[in-house]
Amino acid sequence: MPKEKREIQKNDVMSLDIYIKQRKELRKSIVEFKKNRRVQLGPYATFYFESYETMLAQVQEMLYIEKGGDEQLKDELVAYNPLIPNGKELVATLMFEIDNPVSRATFLSKVGGIEERVFMKIDGEKVKATPEGDVDRTSSEGKASSVQFIHFQFTENQIENFKSCSKVVELGIDHDEYSHITKLTDDNLKSLLEDFN
Repeated sequence: MPKEKREIQKNDVMSLDIYIKQRKELRKSIVEFKKNRRVQLGPYATFYFESYETMLAQVQEMLYIEKGGDEQLKDELVAYNPLIPNGKELVATLMFEIDNPVSRATFLSKVGGIEERVFMKIDGEKVKATPEGDVDRTSSEGKASSVQFIHFQFTENQIENFKSCSKVVELGIDHDEYSHITKLTDDNLKSLLEDFN
């Protein structure tokens, strides 16, 4: 799959019968690809950095599950194309994963606005994340959604620093109820470099 692609078009999507035949192998391949694009932050937060490949796989899988054909495809492209990095950004799905429903509800009720408190640091320079603007992910009661979509917009200089092997790149959240920071691994960096022009 071409890393330089920034938008899924209808002709990029396999027909359902071809996808069914190749699904097992494709899913195995995408799991392997996503391995280095996953970053755990603290006990509950996991970032899954998206790309053309991950979004195409998601669209294919949604069409496979729901069997909605061309009508569904239009909706899936509207939903998932904005999550493909544009060449000057990284895009992540941030999930708060807590198995116990009571603990999950309690945690989410305390972290409203957490999507505004996500950042990346490149050699000490902070890049504040921007939440996807499709819907408000914190309710009026202050409860955060367990799934957030986050964009990190970079300047040319920040991209060059990100690409430099000598720079430290960190990912963090600085919410009063959830404050953690972690360093991206070399494998993370190598995979995410593909998202820049």
